[in-house]
Amino acid sequence: MSYLDNIRTFVRVYDLGSMSAAGRDMRISPAVTSARISQLEEHLGVRLFQRTTRNLTPTEQGRAFYPGAVAVLDAVDEAEAQVIHLTESPRGSLFVAAPLGVGRRLIAPHVPDFLSEYPEIDVRLRLTDRSVDLTTEGLDLAFFIGQPEDSTLRIRKIADCQRLLCAAPEYVKKHGMPNSGDDLISDKHECLNLRFPGATEFQWLLETPEGPKKFAVTGRFECDDGDVLTDWALSGQGIAMKPAFEVAEHLKAGRLVPVASKTPPVPVQMACLYTHRRHQDPKARLFMDFMIERISKVVRQYED
Repeated sequence: MSYLDNIRTFVRVYDLGSMSAAGRDMRISPAVTSARISQLEEHLGVRLFQRTTRNLTPTEQGRAFYPGAVAVLDAVDEAEAQVIHLTESPRGSLFVAAPLGVGRRLIAPHVPDFLSEYPEIDVRLRLTDRSVDLTTEGLDLAFFIGQPEDSTLRIRKIADCQRLLCAAPEYVKKHGMPNSGDDLISDKHECLNLRFPGATEFQWLLETPEGPKKFAVTGRFECDDGDVLTDWALSGQGIAMKPAFEVAEHLKAGRLVPVASKTPPVPVQMACLYTHRRHQDPKARLFMDFMIERISKVVRQYED
């Protein structure tokens, strides 16, 4: 077994906190996983993990070794990707997920150009506002807005995504203009909420004079499709929190107006998620580079 394979196995065990999970992720047996870790420990002359029947935790030496190990793998992966890019035409199917608004407005319009440039790649685009699991759903990449729940995935940031609170002029005329987050949580206003699986309450993180603060908003309207919230806002049903790029045309046309401007939403990151092993996949890297170059220009128009 090569030293590089042993380092790669160590990083996956460290990331996933389990030899069995790392073995499944790398498609090797538990015995091979354990043997690679043992060989690496023997080479370094230290214990990298404390093992019990129930737990596996990095030692002080393991924690110290991890950053350098990741840097080595990133450098090797980058070099391999560059060589493959120069010597082969990337081919095969690429499975990509994205939120509905991001996918419809920022990704789908550019897929034809990407496929024209790389005719041997097939793109399978899955649009959903729910959280996705890259491993179990067989995805290569997932674009997202916010903070991912799985800390073992790699993140490539695109930009800070500016959001705003907005409503139809008819709604404001009927219910009055809310000036701050405190107005939003009164009985006077209806908030339109994006429902995620397992969500028990809705909290909007807004910028206040005292700093970021969460407001537990309520409303009779909720949906797991962000575009439905936009449609409800346009029809005067309530107030929506939306990425600026999604509602820019409606704001320009006067179909929606900003509200609660004294406490705007805190910007969130827009980024792309991928698993460690997808870092080596030339077509995945090509798609990320291609899309990020295009969509970052749009999103950054609305940065503070």
